Amino acid sequence: MDTNKLLLAVIAILLPPVAVFLKKGMGKDLLINIILCLLFFFPGLIHAIWVVVQD
Repeated sequence: MDTNKLLLAVIAILLPPVAVFLKKGMGKDLLINIILCLLFFFPGLIHAIWVVVQD
């Protein structure tokens, strides 16, 4: 895992929407993550980590 992915993974654990924004920008992934985080933090966390580690 390179440094950028490691840093994004740490950000995904602390602030999932920020990590998704940094990886994908404004779009449907960010909207999905914000909704998941508002409903419950854990699904948003899982989604953010999944977005960060996929290529």
